[in-house]
Amino acid sequence: MRRGMRGRPMPRRMGRPGLLGTVARTAVVAGTATAVVGGVHRHQDQKTADQQAADAQQQQLADQQQQLDAQQQQLSQQAAAPQAPQQAVSPQAAAPGGEDRLAKIKELGQMRDQGLLTDQEFASEKARLLAT
Repeated sequence: MRRGMRGRPMPRRMGRPGLLGTVARTAVVAGTATAVVGGVHRHQDQKTADQQAADAQQQQLADQQQQLDAQQQQLSQQAAAPQAPQQAVSPQAAAPGGEDRLAKIKELGQMRDQGLLTDQEFASEKARLLAT
């Protein structure tokens, strides 16, 4: 304890802190500010990562939907394809004559090459045309 001029103990000084107190207070404030800023940065980084993950998932779902739509369209085309050759083949049966049959067989070959007829369908129609 400090002693005054007359040797009596001096009461503790109240009021502004000394240099060491000011330095300590500044360090505490700076440390607190650093911790708060670090927490804010971590929070922002987490939000950014979450948003990127959500965007990636959204894109993946959109890609899957696009693939499903393409498959569905392809299946619809395949379902419609067998009907078209049958309709195209029906008038061919009524056509007599060698030249006409040859033209019909070439037409069937083109349809097979385009994927409208399977090899089996082509063979059966060709045999039917040659039999008439």
